[in-house]
Amino acid sequence: MNTVAFLQNINGPEILLIFLIVLLLFGAKRLPGLFKSFGKSIREFKKATTEIEEDIRTAMDEEPEKAAGNTTNSEQAPKEVEAESVDAPVEEENPDKV
Repeated sequence: MNTVAFLQNINGPEILLIFLIVLLLFGAKRLPGLFKSFGKSIREFKKATTEIEEDIRTAMDEEPEKAAGNTTNSEQAPKEVEAESVDAPVEEENPDKV
């Protein structure tokens, strides 16, 4: 039996009591629409989670291919170049002149 952490000890009478309270709060006319919108939101949530899982799986599958060296020159990251010091005197840049 699947249980949610805070709903472990709910049995038949407790579920019936909760249903009666919901019926009193929302009314019999609004309950079908309420449960319909609840079902739609659950479906949308499940759809979003499966899309995220698929994106993660495809990203994990693509990562080893790039690490194996299957990248083209356009996909490679640019090399970093060390910046020359701006504070260096001009005489040090040109050692031939004394």
